[in-house]
Amino acid sequence: MLHLRGGGTSVVVDLRTRPAPAIVHWGEDLGDLPPDVVRGLADGARPQRVSGGLDETARLTVSATPAGGWLGTPAVEGHRAGSGVSAQLALDEVTVEADHAIITLVDPEAHLWARLEMQLGASGLLRQRMTMRNTGLTDYTLQSLHVSFPVPWDATELLDTTGRHLRERTPQRHAFTYGSHVRESRRGRPGADATLLLAAGRLGFGFEQGRVHGIHVAWSGNHRAFAERVITGEAHLAGGELYAPGEVILEPGGAISSPWVIGSWGDGLSELAHRFHDDMRGRPHHPTRPRPITLNTWEAVYFDHDLDRLTALADAAADVGVERFVLDDGWFRHRRDDTAGLGDWFVDEGVWPNGLHPLIDHVRNRGMEFGLWVEPEMVNPDSDLARAHPDWILRSRADLPPSARQQQVLDLSRPEAYAYVAGRLHALLEEYPIAYLKWDHNRDLVEAGSGPGGGGRVHAHTLAVYALIDEVKAAHPGLEIESCSAGGARVDLGILDRTDRIWTSDSLDPLERLSNQRYTALVVPPEMMGMHLTSPVVHSSGRHVDLELSGAVALFGHFGIEWDLTSTDAHTRGRIARWVAFAKRIRPLVATGRTIAVDHVEPGIDVRGVVAADDASAVFTITQVGTSTSYPPGRVRLPGLAPDRRYRLALSALTPNSAGATELAWAGPDGITVTGRQLAATGIRPPVQLPQRAVVVELVAIDDR
Repeated sequence: MLHLRGGGTSVVVDLRTRPAPAIVHWGEDLGDLPPDVVRGLADGARPQRVSGGLDETARLTVSATPAGGWLGTPAVEGHRAGSGVSAQLALDEVTVEADHAIITLVDPEAHLWARLEMQLGASGLLRQRMTMRNTGLTDYTLQSLHVSFPVPWDATELLDTTGRHLRERTPQRHAFTYGSHVRESRRGRPGADATLLLAAGRLGFGFEQGRVHGIHVAWSGNHRAFAERVITGEAHLAGGELYAPGEVILEPGGAISSPWVIGSWGDGLSELAHRFHDDMRGRPHHPTRPRPITLNTWEAVYFDHDLDRLTALADAAADVGVERFVLDDGWFRHRRDDTAGLGDWFVDEGVWPNGLHPLIDHVRNRGMEFGLWVEPEMVNPDSDLARAHPDWILRSRADLPPSARQQQVLDLSRPEAYAYVAGRLHALLEEYPIAYLKWDHNRDLVEAGSGPGGGGRVHAHTLAVYALIDEVKAAHPGLEIESCSAGGARVDLGILDRTDRIWTSDSLDPLERLSNQRYTALVVPPEMMGMHLTSPVVHSSGRHVDLELSGAVALFGHFGIEWDLTSTDAHTRGRIARWVAFAKRIRPLVATGRTIAVDHVEPGIDVRGVVAADDASAVFTITQVGTSTSYPPGRVRLPGLAPDRRYRLALSALTPNSAGATELAWAGPDGITVTGRQLAATGIRPPVQLPQRAVVVELVAIDDR
């Protein structure tokens, strides 16, 4: 038996099952159990033989395949030029070091060797990865490889996310019935419609309650996640990379590893999410310095790059407290619109006759860091690079794949293409004091092959992107990189293990962002999610929005601004400066606290917050999305605080309410005294607000713990 424990989680593996071990428990900590009790748990999970079935009922093992009787989705599929299709990986050896177990499996007949790694971290996350090696004398074509996470039988409801550009990570729910529910990405990146998390839980589970288990595939290329329930009483979540036909052919001695697939669980989605957040925050390379308030120039100037205009924008940014100024698309050769220039990563001499030095010097003299937009994986056919090296473009036929944003994709798995892009990035970073790259990726990979008649290249290209980011960051210590992909189309823990934040969505509409940010935070810590103030008329939706609404929705993330501040008057800039100052004050809380998403709120109202890790303080927002059913609205709960601690609760001066919030006792200058238990059980009356308004509520503990 194998019993791993950590972060309130137990994983029990029965090493006696045949042909391979089986996970018989993944979930709540079972305590320090004696060996006979652990064996008893495993024995109690053993199925009986039944009529009409196999003489020995097949188990969901860590390498389940038809050769062992498993008739669900196999853990591994492959062949040797159409032969040798059977695989039966059996236990060979087990090694355990603290929270890390390695299970070695072999199939002497099929000439295959595998290593399953299990890591149970301090936060209670379970990570699994499978490595396959061809020990035969002929090539082995690997078709699929995934790892499984068993879930309780009473997990009868599924949650995943879908979406599109400007509306990523929209939740959807399904009954978890017999058969397979499969979510795949064939876009060469996760895609705006990808599921960030695939979760199975008890019927009606929410953020605050209901046992739920979920998995995330930490990979930035094609991938698959699925939930499967079979008639023999097994239910599981599984995931891995999705290989194109013939993409992975293992030569004799060759090996490949699956991506890490990461599992979390909790009583409610918030507890599940906190395990992801705590794990990310525990990494030695996690960004820990205060997240700089960032202004991005895209929606302020678009392609109209003019030194005087941009220095004026930098002055306005510095005046409101911005700490990082990012020059977006349009600075390089031939780039006057989005039809040309990608790949020509040289500063445009016609627009910038003295290079970027005058602008960068001005930005840095105003006390701000300088950041730059790049899209290193892409190329416009109308570019010097594409004309010189058309063979560097990913394609599977003589004709180019369908275009998107008038661009194609470079094959960075080609050493010469990789070297060119790496060289240009290094040259820019060596010439200019650039502290931050906004690394964009604006299109799906379609027919991403090695050339006409060639093989698939998504796997190799993804690894090359990882290597390029790693190389650039290693050569330029302190450089931060944002993963942007037409907004939020490349959000995964594979890319986030080597970047410092994501651009959550190109939509800055606060009402659209509420759902997006709530479900992105199931996996991504809030301090790694770009959230910006938007202009009064939202670029993506045309909606007119109030500054206080935009500010409140952007608070619980990496705060920034996407707005032409030179178009604002002094009074508006003063209001923006107050939001920036408040975001700076609470960013330590955002970067270390627990996210709270409140369930069962009256329709028309959204309540969410962040509670300090030591329970000493919290900030909540109450957003009026639409009109309320009751008038005035009923009480809203503020859960997540220490039940027996006393708190001073008050309305933030940032969000005075024109409908008379100060008539509420708790909204007065002195606030009210409440306990965490009272707030979770009973709550407070929210102010009467017009739709598209929000207030910020602050809580500070007034007792000694």
